[in-house]
Amino acid sequence: MKNAQDYLDEANAVVPKMDAKDAIAKHAEGKGLFIDVRDSSDIAQSGTIEGAHRVPRGMIEFRADPKVESLYNPIFEKEAEIYLICGAGGQAALSGKTLHDMGYSNVTNIGGFPGWKDAGGPTET
Repeated sequence: MKNAQDYLDEANAVVPKMDAKDAIAKHAEGKGLFIDVRDSSDIAQSGTIEGAHRVPRGMIEFRADPKVESLYNPIFEKEAEIYLICGAGGQAALSGKTLHDMGYSNVTNIGGFPGWKDAGGPTET
């Protein structure tokens, strides 16, 4: 039987991780789709990346699948550069693995929001 660490290890094996400073540079260039996968209550407490889309981890499959017409979010394009963030990096890794399995090939885990904030990344409430 798998445990949480097994799932994280599998996710980290296929979803590259990017340093917050490098992710901030991508954001400043206007490159990529930044998605915060935390629940709205967590985002309300700490804020998020300026301009980031908010798609909770529990909804990622539905929002990223065009066949689920009632829930699909057209921000998800298979060729898009997708940068995922969460509280510490685990939910972003797992969400990235899900997107990878769904055929999204350019997905990056940028870790946790505290790292983004500490590195001086732009934020919003």
